[in-house]
This record gives sequence, C-alpha cells and structure tokens, in this order.
Amino acid sequence: MSEDLMATEEAGRDVLNRLMAMTRELGEPQRDYVILSEGNTSALLDDGTYWVKASGEPLAKAGPGAFVRVQHSHVLALVNGLDLTEGEMRAELGAARVNAEGAALPSIEAAMHAVCLSLEGVFFVGHTHPPAVNAILCSRRARSAFRRPLYPVETALWRSPLFVRHAPPGQPLARQLQRALEGYGRKHVEAPSAILLEGHGLAALGNTPQAVLDTTALVVKMARILVGTYALGGPRWVE
Repeated sequence: MSEDLMATEEAGRDVLNRLMAMTRELGEPQRDYVILSEGNTSALLDDGTYWVKASGEPLAKAGPGAFVRVQHSHVLALVNGLDLTEGEMRAELGAARVNAEGAALPSIEAAMHAVCLSLEGVFFVGHTHPPAVNAILCSRRARSAFRRPLYPVETALWRSPLFVRHAPPGQPLARQLQRALEGYGRKHVEAPSAILLEGHGLAALGNTPQAVLDTTALVVKMARILVGTYALGGPRWVE
C-alpha cells in the first residue's frame, strides 16, 4: 500500500471515530433527541466519499459497523436523476457504497445528507427528531416559530435556520431541500447551521462534530422556550 493511500485510509478512520463519538452523544437517552433507531449522521471525506449511518442502527450504540461509506457524486446523481420509488432509491443507495459487498445499507436519508455535505464549510451533519422541536414543526405555526432569536445569548450564536416544507424521506426530501437552499442562498452568504424539516425533525450542520452538537442543543433549548411562551401569549422576539 502506498504512503498516500495509507494516509487517506488513516484520515478516513479519524473522521469515522469523530463521527461515532458525535453520533453516540446525539443518541444519549437523557438528551431526548431520538428513540430506537431514529436519526442519522454523516461526515464528509476528502476523497469524494462520505460516511453515513446505516439503516436501522441506533445512534446511542453507534460503532464502526453502524456506518456505511458511499460515493458522494453517485448519491447526488440519484437526487438529480430520474424519479425513483423508495424501493428503487434504497437499491441505488446500496450500489453507491464504496464496499458494495457489505451487509449494511445506507439510511434512506443518505440523499439528504449528500445535499447538506455539498454546502461550503459543512463536513458533519446530525439529523435528530427532538420532541421539543417536533412539537413545533408538527404544528400550524411551524414556519414562523423559529424566524427570530428569543434571548441575548442566542442572538450572539444565531444564524437564520432554513425551513423545509414536508416531503417523504429519500429523493423527494432531498429535492425539496435543494429548492429551499436555492432560495436561502439568495438571501444569505453562509450555509444554514440548522435545517428545520416540517413534520419531521432537525438537521444540524457544521465544520466539526462540536458545531453540530452545539447547534442541536441551541435549537432544542429554543424550542422548549418557544412552547412555553405560547402558553403565555406567544413569544417576544429580541430586536
């Protein structure tokens, strides 16, 4: 094995270790971000591939076998190609694996992760279903609820989240996300750090695992406060 290849493989293992640690932290029961095998995570590599959580694997117990390495360009081509049924999409995602002989299959959300990892400065993604966030995203006020910060500390950390209308997981959601990102890009210079998926959950984006963890915690805290304000007349936004 050449020195370059060895360095590439070592870098890939390092990224996987960081992804595993982030994934397990997101899945900790006391955080109440996910239950059972909900949620998925991903991390981009320098060689045009990315790690993504395998279908059916719980975040809290994520080990090396809980992730699949897939070709980024292959998955993006699926998003932008012919319309596929969910079954066809799952089969094509299996074919996008670097090691197609393995038993584990990528999550159907691998398509959404491919779109997120195409954004400048995004190397890690954590997708969760926190009840506090979904209490709002499943409501009639989902779109307007997170539009502005609520308290001074949040203002210092705030970057406008992206709201994405509901679409079924897989190719439809990835395409819906692409359209929403196009509109977001016309108004904002930087990529969003939080994506709010209507009736579905939260995707936190960052250049490090810690950035993903911090964004997830911030949005969950804001959601809890928001729900409380609606019990007392509604939020009072920070100017």
